[in-house]
Amino acid sequence: MLQGISLLATGIVLFLFGMTKLSAKMQRFFTARMRSYIKYAVRKPLYGLLTGIISTVVLQSSSATTVLIIGMVSAGLISFYHSLGMILGADIGTTLTVQLVVWKVTELSPLFIVVGGALWVAGKTKWASIGEAVFYFGLLFFGLHLTALATSPLRDNPAIISFFQETKNPLLGFGIGIIFTGIVHASAIPISILVILAQQGLVGLDNALPVVFGANIGTTVTALMVGAVSGINGRKSAIAHLLFKCSGAIIGLAALPLFLSFIRFLSNSVAQQIALGHFLFNLLIVAVFIFLLKPFALLMEKRLPGKGDVLPLWPEYLDEECLENAAKALDCVKKELGRGVVLTQRMYAQLLQMMDEYREGKRRDVLYVGWVGSHLRTEIVQYLRKVSTYQLSPALSAKLFTFTAIIDDIARIGNEIVSIVDLLRDKTEQRIDFSPAAKAEMEEITRLVAENMRHAGDLIERRDEEKTAIVFRIEEEIDAKVRSAREMHLVRYCNKLCPAAAGPIFVEMLIHLERISDHCQNIAEYIADLKR
Repeated sequence: MLQGISLLATGIVLFLFGMTKLSAKMQRFFTARMRSYIKYAVRKPLYGLLTGIISTVVLQSSSATTVLIIGMVSAGLISFYHSLGMILGADIGTTLTVQLVVWKVTELSPLFIVVGGALWVAGKTKWASIGEAVFYFGLLFFGLHLTALATSPLRDNPAIISFFQETKNPLLGFGIGIIFTGIVHASAIPISILVILAQQGLVGLDNALPVVFGANIGTTVTALMVGAVSGINGRKSAIAHLLFKCSGAIIGLAALPLFLSFIRFLSNSVAQQIALGHFLFNLLIVAVFIFLLKPFALLMEKRLPGKGDVLPLWPEYLDEECLENAAKALDCVKKELGRGVVLTQRMYAQLLQMMDEYREGKRRDVLYVGWVGSHLRTEIVQYLRKVSTYQLSPALSAKLFTFTAIIDDIARIGNEIVSIVDLLRDKTEQRIDFSPAAKAEMEEITRLVAENMRHAGDLIERRDEEKTAIVFRIEEEIDAKVRSAREMHLVRYCNKLCPAAAGPIFVEMLIHLERISDHCQNIAEYIADLKR
């Protein structure tokens, strides 16, 4: 028995490890392309539903998709209303994993591990990345294969067979599903184990289906934890996810006999019946809510008042019709550059908040806003390339090159802010604290950088020689203060007045702040060089 328990625990751990690593790997591939999917997701709830399904199939985790959605809502990339369709889709997409278990992909898992591992070790950059993803995919299902091996001896135990197959109180199985899934943060584990037990003739549909319902509610724990540290719209999305699942569970339990009869009509295999129950449960939720998302969102807004800002994901001023007139087109770019500055100022404001109290939810918000800024840079550069194909006067040509350089500096400011936020995360995780003197120096420098960012943004709107001189003066002051702060930190370090681990993080933050100011000065220079 001890050996069986150890093997079962090992299988679950390997499944969780493989799923986590595969999800993280696919997120690195997928999030770079997520912007194009969001473009369609925010148009209609049906498109959002499809986006959620595709995302979960790729990431192999509805929890990972839901966390990603809540993060985007919290950062203002999509509205609470538009997130609802994507959440419903994520719940459909997660049913694929269980279906693969029914198709006995677990038996092919060693092949995936060997092939993926070989590509990972021997392949070049692209093939190595693909091999790593295949390896984790195989490891995920190999964990379930070990689970099958651990449970196979149970089919010879009459007491175990009696326990699993005799009809129990549905609420007991429902509670077990919630608790177990809440602990492991993955509904695929308990439901896949039920499928494996069914394949060995150990469990019946009557006992399995309530556990499936409970597992679907338990999987909302991850989203609720993320929503708790997110903005108001992120919390609404997390609570909506819970309400979707609870509504489905209430309907499913109330109509359990009918549900059981319908599933048995569709298949004679208990394993397939469990997978169908999982799919139909989530399909039921979609059928109930997909056409009621707008009134549901309005009801949630009334019950949980408060709205977060929603950032336009796409350029607001880059009008294709203006391309016929180069001067008008460049005016459109100028307005969009102003939006780019506003985005970086928003990121910097959130950074300043984290200087006082670090919050992981805020860090994600900064990353997502930076995501929008990066996309905006791409759109502006493409638009400027179209403008450059026309015959331009020397003045317009100079403006085009200046705008190209400015958007690059704006994007680099966003990158520097992200780097500082990551340093704050490291500082918090390592429990490092700056000395009072270092905090005072950092506060003064961050204040000056914020001031320079504001002036640089104003210069994009309107050229002003006096303000240009202010930017140059503040840049010199920041350089002097950064130099002084580094020297004073060395003195404090030698006198053991600050933790040794604080030094590298403090100095790196100063470097990134100085670079932000450098980019502000670049913007001022570009504007100053333009002829009136």
